[in-house]
Amino acid sequence: MRVFRILGRNIRDSFKSVFRNFSLSLASIACIIITLIVVSIAMILSFNVNNFTKAVERDMTIVAFLNRDVSLERIEEIKDEINVINYVESFTFEDKMTISEEMMEESSDFDSILGKYENREDNPLLDAFQIKVTDINQIEEVANQISQIDGVYNVKYGEGMVEQLVSVFDIVKKISYGVVIALVIVTAFLISNTIKITIFSRKREIEIMRLVGASNINIKIPFIFEGLFLGLFGSIIPVLTTIIGYEALYNAFNGQVISPFIQLISPLPFTYFVSLVLIAIGILVGMFGSWRAVRKYLKI
Repeated sequence: MRVFRILGRNIRDSFKSVFRNFSLSLASIACIIITLIVVSIAMILSFNVNNFTKAVERDMTIVAFLNRDVSLERIEEIKDEINVINYVESFTFEDKMTISEEMMEESSDFDSILGKYENREDNPLLDAFQIKVTDINQIEEVANQISQIDGVYNVKYGEGMVEQLVSVFDIVKKISYGVVIALVIVTAFLISNTIKITIFSRKREIEIMRLVGASNINIKIPFIFEGLFLGLFGSIIPVLTTIIGYEALYNAFNGQVISPFIQLISPLPFTYFVSLVLIAIGILVGMFGSWRAVRKYLKI
């Protein structure tokens, strides 16, 4: 019980100290607000870029065209052979008669050309399989294995372009992660130094605490909790900005950028996740900054 009483007293004193030294606390909170807003923007951009790249990767499809004279029995065998290939997530069979009907519905020109081919044997189109892979990096390997299946006429998956897209996506992901990590580090540095100035200005207060016999840990704990409150208060505006601002942005663009192909992440629960990260960063960096300032700069 004594431990909880001491802890409660330290929390209460730390909370009061934030308002007692309001001007210095305000400087720390302002620094936290600005840097966390920048981190929030970087996180939102990073997650949306990654969401877009994953959507593109999911839409990457291998199209395997079959020989014109392939039999229905052989098509069933090809299905089994495709099914056992590693990294194949799913596949669908496109019958040439179905493809022909869809094309005729879409265009009167196709209707006049393909309408005379009523029999499967006379239809000039080719049956095809559309295959999706579990790993975009393995699409070339999967395509090569499918092309070796007896009865497969040709395989297309955007050769060359796919490899370039995969390379670009990897670079974009690394850059976006790097930017977020770099901003978190910069945020920690700025907040830490701002809190150091706040604590250094109270050096006399700390010296008095030492003169009356307070141990190092008893001196550090109130300042660490003070850093916690500074980080918590400083994260309120960035959290509100993130939740309200992103939802307004999402609604303004109708959930997409430029075209329906580039979809934004739905605000909920995405903004809650970002907000929790911002609060955690603010609290942890605030506590770390206070602890580091007391420990190193004041030589306690």
